[in-house]
Amino acid sequence: MMDFVSEVLALLVYLFVFAVGLGVLALLVVYVVDVTQTEHAIRRNYPVIGRFRYVFEEIGEFFRQYFFAMDREEMPFNRAERSWAYRAAKGIDNTVAFGSTHDLKRTGTVVFVNTPWPTLDQDAVSTAPVTIGPDCKTAYTTDRVFHISAMSFGAISRPAVLALSRGAKMAGCWLNTGEGGLSDYHLEGGGDIVYQIGTAKYGVRTPDGQLDPERLRAVAAHEQVRMFELKLSQGAKPGKGGILPGAKVTEKIAAIRGIPVGEDSISPNRHPDIGSANDLLDMIARVREVTGKPVGFKSVMGAFGWLEDLLWEARSRGTEYTPDFITVDSGDGGTGAAPMTLMDSVGLPVRESLPLVVDALHKSGLRDRVRVIASGKLINPEGVAWALCAGADFVVSARGFMFALGCIQAMKCNQNTCPTGITTHDKKLQRGLDPTIKANRVMHYQQNMEKEVGVIAHSCGVREPRRLRRNHCRIVLPNGRTQPLDEIFPYRQAPPAA
Repeated sequence: MMDFVSEVLALLVYLFVFAVGLGVLALLVVYVVDVTQTEHAIRRNYPVIGRFRYVFEEIGEFFRQYFFAMDREEMPFNRAERSWAYRAAKGIDNTVAFGSTHDLKRTGTVVFVNTPWPTLDQDAVSTAPVTIGPDCKTAYTTDRVFHISAMSFGAISRPAVLALSRGAKMAGCWLNTGEGGLSDYHLEGGGDIVYQIGTAKYGVRTPDGQLDPERLRAVAAHEQVRMFELKLSQGAKPGKGGILPGAKVTEKIAAIRGIPVGEDSISPNRHPDIGSANDLLDMIARVREVTGKPVGFKSVMGAFGWLEDLLWEARSRGTEYTPDFITVDSGDGGTGAAPMTLMDSVGLPVRESLPLVVDALHKSGLRDRVRVIASGKLINPEGVAWALCAGADFVVSARGFMFALGCIQAMKCNQNTCPTGITTHDKKLQRGLDPTIKANRVMHYQQNMEKEVGVIAHSCGVREPRRLRRNHCRIVLPNGRTQPLDEIFPYRQAPPAA
């Protein structure tokens, strides 16, 4: 027995020595490679250990998120913002103790002005239904304020789309398809759908990329498809079309979009057939005529002269050319893949552009006809309530609902390696996303958002959120004092209904 034990120990020693030898040999090889290569100065000057720089860069963002960053420090969404979304989605207690960590002295902070006589619970009313496209053959009416913004199948996974589709039905809100076309997974949940027509016209295109009336009519034949949105631009990359890496272009996605399998799906940076305000109005009229359903457009705002020209031209042409809604996206919006130059530096934030769009509609006399949808980093009640104060009829969010699905802000959306299965087509990673459970979280997030926006509205003394006005919120200035929103953007809105 002792001989056997000795032999095993000797074998283990030999294996250990052999492994150490291999390790030393590997280090020598890496050392030689590093000191002889000329591409990386750090590795040439500090062979072997210089490679740890890349490891630290890779894991640094995760350490900052969980160990070093304060609750209100991170971008694009800090821990406090994400935590509210997570708790709302799970339907658990969303109260906090001891005091807010929100810096009320920081420039741009929104402060809502409470009244001494807030709305009593028994006096509160349900959000009034709003009709979009009243002159269409098939108008769309909804009493929900908060909806799911554009996320394409392809940019997000099959189980993610299923969860959003089912959750939208349960919550009674709409789901925007994004520019990637309409899939069976969008339809499966049975909820209302906004079909987005991007610059490549995926799903409704001819082989050369033009609008195909027959394909458009086929999409409109689905009763669940309630509206059509022409995407001119989005906040994260204004002036550039959608980007879907080839690794994400599966056979299913290629068939829906009408593109080759495995090749990068890059949309034109604008609609080739829309080069002016008149062209846009013509396209709106064309899509509405074919579908019979409300048609609007989505744009991040920069220059404003074009919008005023478009609205006055629409008024002169008549309702058949007038957009039924305008989605105002923010220059700090998100996406799965975009050039940093555009994401960081182009396009007005929604905090500035939304009031200006609403005012332009008032000045043209079209405010009662054209509905306004606000988009861009509005994932918490404060942001949604501010948008309603500024004049929006609806608010949509993509990243908020991604948090409801379990997103941890890993910033891997463009690499097909999303650890939560939301933005990847890797079947192993998708296993972690159960559409049934996540659909409930989508529903809870939407419902809790509207509930807490209602809490803000009642604190301000109005009976339901859409009665919030610009005088109900103030903005912190650089000197630490606040100024009413209706003084910063002084166009006077119509008073709320009695």
